[in-house]
Formats: sequence, C-alpha cells, structure tokens
Amino acid sequence: MKRLGIIILVGLFVTGILTALPTTKEKVQKIITVLKPASQQSSQPSSPQTTASGEEALQTANQDITNSRRNAITRAVSVGSPAIVGINVVEVREYQVRDPFADFFNDPLFGMYFNQRQQPQTYRQEVAGLGSGFLVSPDGYILTNDHVAGHASKIVITLTNGEKYKARLIGTDRTSDIAVLKIEDETVPKGTSFPFLKFSNSDEVIVGEWAIAFGNPFGLFDVNAKPTVTVGVVSNSGVNMVQEGRVYRNMIQTDAAISSGNSGGALLNSLGELIGMNTIIYSTAQSGSGAGSIGIGFAIPINRVRRIMDLLKKDGSIDRDFNVGLRVQQVDERIAKYLDLKKVQGVVVSEIAQNSPADRAGFEPGDVIMEIDGQKIRRENDVQTFIYDCITGQTLGFTIARGDKIMQKQLTLDRRKK
Repeated sequence: MKRLGIIILVGLFVTGILTALPTTKEKVQKIITVLKPASQQSSQPSSPQTTASGEEALQTANQDITNSRRNAITRAVSVGSPAIVGINVVEVREYQVRDPFADFFNDPLFGMYFNQRQQPQTYRQEVAGLGSGFLVSPDGYILTNDHVAGHASKIVITLTNGEKYKARLIGTDRTSDIAVLKIEDETVPKGTSFPFLKFSNSDEVIVGEWAIAFGNPFGLFDVNAKPTVTVGVVSNSGVNMVQEGRVYRNMIQTDAAISSGNSGGALLNSLGELIGMNTIIYSTAQSGSGAGSIGIGFAIPINRVRRIMDLLKKDGSIDRDFNVGLRVQQVDERIAKYLDLKKVQGVVVSEIAQNSPADRAGFEPGDVIMEIDGQKIRRENDVQTFIYDCITGQTLGFTIARGDKIMQKQLTLDRRKK
C-alpha cells in the first residue's frame, strides 16, 4: 500500500508540473505537430497558431538550403555574366595558288616560245570565326584576343540580353595577342550604359584560389545568349612561353575548363574581379569542331592586358619593328666547360651582327647573360620572351658575365633598317 501511494503521489506531482507549465506543453505539442507526417496532420484539426508555426519552420529550412547554394562563386557569376559577349567575325584571308605546271612553263627554253612566266595566283576568301570577349567600360569598349578579331573585316557582338551590335576594331597587337574593340552601331539607344567588369591587380593572384572562366565555347553563346561558366583554381602563375611569334608573359594557369571559342573570355576571381583573359590551352582532345579542355589552360594576366589596351586605344598598334643584333644559345656542358662556368645554366651570346644595337652596346661572343632589367635569365626562352615583347626605342639593362667580371650593358632597340 505504501509503495502504491508513493507512485500515485509522484504521478500527481508530475501532472501538476505539466499543468503549471503550459508554455512548455505548447512547445512540445508544436514540435510534435511539425514532425508528424502530413497524412496524420490532416486527419486532425489544427489550430491557426500551430499551422503558422509549421510554415515558419518550412520557410527557415528553405532559406538554409538557398543560403547554402548561393556562395562566393554564384555571386561572382551573377556579377560577371552581364559583361560577357559572344564575338562573330568575318576575316578576309589571302591564298596563293601555284600552277602545278608553272615550273614547266617557267623553263627558259619554253619561255622563248611562250614569252610568258607563270606567276602564283592570289585569291581572297571570307572566313567566319567566333570567340569571346568582355566589356570593360560603360561606353562599350571590349577586350578580346588578336587571334579572335585582329584581322576581322566585320565584327558582330552578342550581349547576354540577346542584342547584337556591330563593333569596330580599335587596335590590335599580334605579339601580345590582345585586341581592343568598341561597340559602334546606330541602333544602340542613346545614353546606353553597358555593364562592365572591374580590373583587379593580377600581381596579387594566389595559386590555389578560385578561378571562374567565362566564354563562348563552340559557339554556344548563340544558342541562348548566355556565357558558359566553368570553375577551377589558379594552378600556376608567372608562366612564360613563345608560340608562333606571340609572346605570352607571366601567364596564369588554371584548370577551369577552357575550350575552342573561349579565347578572349574573362577569367574572374571569387570577388567577381578580372584577373586574366583566357587565351590558350594544351589539349589532346581535338575534333573538327576544335579542341576540348583537359584542365590545362592559360590566361593573360589582366595587368598586362590593361597596359596593352591603353597603348592600343592611343595609337591603334604597337611598334615592335626593331633590331637587336645578337644571337644567343642555351649553356650546355660543352659550353660551360669551354667558358669555365661553375654551373651548366644560363644563356651565352653566340653571335653579334656588325654595327647592330648589340654591337654598339659592347656585347661580345661568349658573354653570359645573367639578367635583363633585373629579371634573372636561366633559359634561352627567357631572353626571347623578354626581348620580343619590347617596343622600338626601348632601352634594356643587361647584367652579363665576361670571364671573372660582372658587367652592366645598356642596349637600345633601334628601328630595323628597311
């Protein structure tokens, strides 16, 4: 009896607590109501207060999902996309076709009878091309690659709102592979302010940070007037290379997918700022439509693009028709032993043209080039990359080793004599 009485008292005590705390009871009931399956909830009438609570919980859950999807990348894409343009060009190319019987008719013996010499025939053909670009000012200046629009006779750009406008080539530079366009079309409404991208300081790019590539791969921009976006990281920086007479200095490497048609597109950081211009890729995946990404792409750093842009807007071109007058060679074991060098490293001057800028500057065969304008020289490619990128009239400071002596030389790049 005593044990039964204790149980009854405890039960009454707990019931009294729950009765005295209606707020706690209501909270428990609300939680149970929210967690119940919809089928069970509909079978019982619910108070307006309970229904409102369930809707609030659902809204909170949806907001959490939305917040998790919207991140730095999506915000950068939202900022950058409106300033990306698709570029369609028409280029006039010249072809020389030689008659296969030309050598037969050009023979002096037959020339006596036919009294004519067969000359190669020149044909002009219009070739269509496409690429990417991006707006950098509200009045319609666009940046892209020289190999996209540098020789175009007709340029049409497509904005992300689907509008198509004619553009004019303001200036282009083959060496740096940079071209400047400007929207100039009578159909543009007066007072139009175009969306544009902001420049960052590409010298501050961090290897490993996010890299977002925008462009028009394989002409997909024409399908729905929207750029293709791919995301990766900055894989490397400061990469130098020379390809087909073009000089690519301090390139930014990225694994963000860049394919044919992406040339001239923007490379942004996670803040939505320009860090580079997508330009070249290494690819083993190729077809008749172009080359696909294997995760090795390169962008021209935007600081370099901006310097070239300013020169092209001013003069339309860059004068690089200069003469150097020296030939260099990579130091190998044989050269290092002959010159008594401590390391098999560097570049040696192998030949000097008489009365050339190098000759007047006092260079001699056997000089080992150590630095140019403070930049260390380790390979022959370093010399080519630095000098080919110069401008006529520019003076360079060389640090060279001649025997046991370290010497300074000043070389001015004089205009090439015609």
